Amino acid sequence: MRFWNFISRLILKNRLVILLILLAFTVLLATQFKKLHFSHTEANILPKDHPINVQYDKFLSIFGEEGNLIILAVKDSTIFTPKKFNAWNELTKKLKENKEVASVISLKDIKQLVKDTVNQKFALQSLFKHPIGSVEEVNLIKNTMYHDLPFYENLLYNKNGTIQTLVYIDKKIVNTPIRKKYVLDVLNPLIEKFEKENNVDVRVSGMPYIRTMNATNIAGEMNLFMALAMGVTILIFYFFFHSWRATLITAFVVSIGVMWALGYTALFGFEISILTALIPPLIIVIGVPNAIFLINKYQLEVKKHGNKVKALHRVISKVGTASLMTNLTTAIGFGTFIFTKSQLLSEFGLVAALSIMSLYVLGLTFIPIAYSYMAIPNDKNLQHLERNWMIKVINWLEHIVRNHRLSIYVAAISLIIFSMIGIYFIKVSGSLIEDMPKNKQFTKDIQFFEKEFGGVMALEFLIDTKKPNDVYKLSTLKKMEKLNEMIDEIPELSKSISMVNAVKFSKQAFYNGNPEYYDLPTNEEKLFIANYIKNSANSANLMTSYVDSTGRYTRLTTYMKDIGTDKMERIEERLQDRINNTFPKEKYEITMTGKALVFLKGTNYLIINLILTLGLTILLISIFMGWLFRSFPMIAISLIPNMLPLLITASVMGYVGIPLKPSTILVFSVAFGISVDNTIHFLTRYRQVLQTHNWKVNKSIYAALRETGISMFYTSIVLFFGFLVFVVSSFGGTKAMGGLISGTLLVSMFSNLLLLPALLVSLEKRIANKNVLKEPTVDVWAEDEDDEINSKP
Repeated sequence: MRFWNFISRLILKNRLVILLILLAFTVLLATQFKKLHFSHTEANILPKDHPINVQYDKFLSIFGEEGNLIILAVKDSTIFTPKKFNAWNELTKKLKENKEVASVISLKDIKQLVKDTVNQKFALQSLFKHPIGSVEEVNLIKNTMYHDLPFYENLLYNKNGTIQTLVYIDKKIVNTPIRKKYVLDVLNPLIEKFEKENNVDVRVSGMPYIRTMNATNIAGEMNLFMALAMGVTILIFYFFFHSWRATLITAFVVSIGVMWALGYTALFGFEISILTALIPPLIIVIGVPNAIFLINKYQLEVKKHGNKVKALHRVISKVGTASLMTNLTTAIGFGTFIFTKSQLLSEFGLVAALSIMSLYVLGLTFIPIAYSYMAIPNDKNLQHLERNWMIKVINWLEHIVRNHRLSIYVAAISLIIFSMIGIYFIKVSGSLIEDMPKNKQFTKDIQFFEKEFGGVMALEFLIDTKKPNDVYKLSTLKKMEKLNEMIDEIPELSKSISMVNAVKFSKQAFYNGNPEYYDLPTNEEKLFIANYIKNSANSANLMTSYVDSTGRYTRLTTYMKDIGTDKMERIEERLQDRINNTFPKEKYEITMTGKALVFLKGTNYLIINLILTLGLTILLISIFMGWLFRSFPMIAISLIPNMLPLLITASVMGYVGIPLKPSTILVFSVAFGISVDNTIHFLTRYRQVLQTHNWKVNKSIYAALRETGISMFYTSIVLFFGFLVFVVSSFGGTKAMGGLISGTLLVSMFSNLLLLPALLVSLEKRIANKNVLKEPTVDVWAEDEDDEINSKP
């Protein structure tokens, strides 16, 4: 207690200095806001040195960024009229004029590969000249494209009458803010103008576009969550306390806490991701309960003896100690994410843990100082301490614990059995777009492209022939064709694109454009065609982006639908079997990669690591509880009421069909770290009362329940509704996380108010002796040893 007496004197005697320090620190972090920016790429969950990342980096080093394609599509028969056809081609022309665009492939760019028998080479010849003047010309182009040019099928058109334009963004800017500005300020206005003038619905997708629209949505939701979290928690706070003064002080503290959290994010150079965007509203939700304990203790002390200075001193020295413990456990719940080796979660864990502890220091200093400058609370401000309905609730809880412990145990065991069955049904899932807002147009467009063209997320195959120019061998091409055939059999994958397509097109051109010859050449045909291809190197090279300069590496690209990790694993097994049976390992090295696959692999990696993290969280908090109470039975008793809500939450996920994924797996560590706070408050008070009542367990337990129950109820309700605001999110993962954490904390409240005291009563003989219960490490309720502090600070 001497240490906390010193801290309370330090704070109250140096109020102005501390306020200036807090102001300077806030200004310092505020200056970092200009560095804040949202992430411009997908979150890479895997560590940089993970084999999957190493493979992907190798692919990028050979072929460059693969996620730079934006696709525009139209499914409307009226597009094949001269006016709209020309307007579509004019839109393509305008897109090409922007420096952010590397190239555009559209109907306007369709070229036929023709044979030049004089020079024995192939040449590219435009299918038509822009603009088109008649319906007959459009129909001729349409018929030629659909019947004579299979090379462009699923690239620029499909058999359902859908056409598309491929816009390749400059790889240098695809992961920079310039991409966002181009999409929002250039691309979208051009498309909207075209739609309005031609009454045609244009679908837009591709990973650069999805990332941009998703990031814009995240930015909007972060502001929405902060407003909702602040509004809901502050309203509940006012409902409990009926004091505008206390409400405004609390709102000010959590607002500064949010500024600090954003400042830390910028100071460390972190981007705002879908996870770090949740930290500001989390700080609001967690900060309000801190204020509840501090202000409630202050008002209790004022009501007890009416001495403001003495009350402020006790707030700091008593509640400050317990709040340190509870904030530490909450910070541990977030901080263990640092050890996942995932950059995304490490950044989230570091900023969240640091912000929580900073918020504790802010509240412990600013709230007592603020009250020291204000008049002492009047009787109206203290009326909430004697609410009849709250007293009835506490009496009911005491009645249940005193007379119906068997019912509590039966209910707990039944819930455990129910939960174990539900956990069996939990599935693992994860994809790049699974949690994206279903009501947004860009998400609906993703589904459109999945239906029409097989998807927008590239799955890449890096083929290493181990020798220069071996990619051009007919044996290699035939092996790639067998892989193509397997891909065509899988409905979740689109038709593939590779140099095989270009070779088939070359054979078709060799036979004067006859589409029946769109196939790989025979050995005899290859001898003739190879000479044409060699002479055409500079004029008709169709697939430069699919073969490296040495001819050793080539790529095969397909696009995948939004499938979960379980389906993808089965597909991967099928593909790997075909690869193993087709490509001899001594001659070829085949790697499946791509950003979408990296994310899916990262989901499984993350879940394993987060399960370990949850175990680490429980272990660290158990050690902490052991240090706090110096009793193994007390450690067990403290864990049981907090493990039960986690089991129930996991079972609900299984029964309802909410899968384990990066967003929902966070629930368990976060909820456990927060819910154990109630246990600490209850057991700490119980320890003190137990010694006061000469080790009479029953009397001590019920006294602790009456004295801590109100604060536990207040804070749990604030946390419940605070996390519940996340269910309004348009992101499925955020919505599930908010609902699950809210439910977990609500169950935890009843578990700590019913099961915890029931266990203490039943295990009276094992814990109620001085050898087991040593002197309490933390005494937050004892009378102040230094009550002579009655002078003004």
